Amino acid sequence: MYTIRRAETRDTDTVMRLLVQVNMVHHNGRPDLFKGPATKYTPRELAEIFADDQRPVFVYEDQAGQVLGYAFCVLQQHVGSNLMTDIKTLYIDDLCVEEQARGKHVGSALYQYVLQYARSIGCYNVTLNVWTLNQKALRFYEHCGLTPQKIGMEKILS
Repeated sequence: MYTIRRAETRDTDTVMRLLVQVNMVHHNGRPDLFKGPATKYTPRELAEIFADDQRPVFVYEDQAGQVLGYAFCVLQQHVGSNLMTDIKTLYIDDLCVEEQARGKHVGSALYQYVLQYARSIGCYNVTLNVWTLNQKALRFYEHCGLTPQKIGMEKILS
């Protein structure tokens, strides 16, 4: 059995370790863009994020109390925009599963929980970005039923 819950300060060390795992996937694929090993946030920034209802972070905790994954989310809405409708979107900023727990449906459980949460707060959609270098993540998201919304492109000038 497992629990998915909001992240708490006690989860900081584990989340920091998982942030390094995510970073290294990106660093190994694009060392020209990503430093490694590094983390996207500091422990102090995590404490602020964990307390922010506009940026909920959910963790997957197994029956032994170990956190095996997380989903960082951000609520987005363009109220009063001249261009965009004011739908409420839940953006998945980061989803990570502990390396040893991959393939055991932790990511799927987190993703399904995020969908339920988004529905419960009246979101129109759930969005995320995925780097093309991360083919496993791309296949995972496609398997979950996500489809491309937009494509980022680049031209390296060297």
